[in-house]
Amino acid sequence: MTPHAALYALHLLSALVWVGGMFFAWMILRPAAVATLEPPARLRLWLEVFRRFFQWVWPAVLVLPFTGVGMMHLSYASMEAAPRYVHMMIGLYVAMLALFLRVSALLLPQLRAAVNAENWPEGGAVLGRIRRVVGFNLLIGLALVTIVALRPTF
Repeated sequence: MTPHAALYALHLLSALVWVGGMFFAWMILRPAAVATLEPPARLRLWLEVFRRFFQWVWPAVLVLPFTGVGMMHLSYASMEAAPRYVHMMIGLYVAMLALFLRVSALLLPQLRAAVNAENWPEGGAVLGRIRRVVGFNLLIGLALVTIVALRPTF
């Protein structure tokens, strides 16, 4: 196995954990939770889901730039020599990271506080904001994966 292949495998696995987890949460878990759980149980479930999901996403978020930069150094003489889709990947990663940090550092503590206070309406409102941010992040992630898979030459 070449160093590039090892970096690529770690990079791809990290992206799959992050984007795939958002897809599962948005498209499968959320509708199932809404259909079967009352708001207090649903909000408690989401706190536990986020706790477990972020245990995987934080390492993925940190691995992605290191493996990406490593692959770039192994493949191109400079940043300027990298194809534009690589530049797009970096920019979209930064946007996704900002949204992830918004959920992790700002919205999740608000959700935790609302649930601990048993303020279900506030918890539902915060969960709605998290859902919108995650939905937008998922769209960016799917666009990023599509761009990288197509490797456009423009």
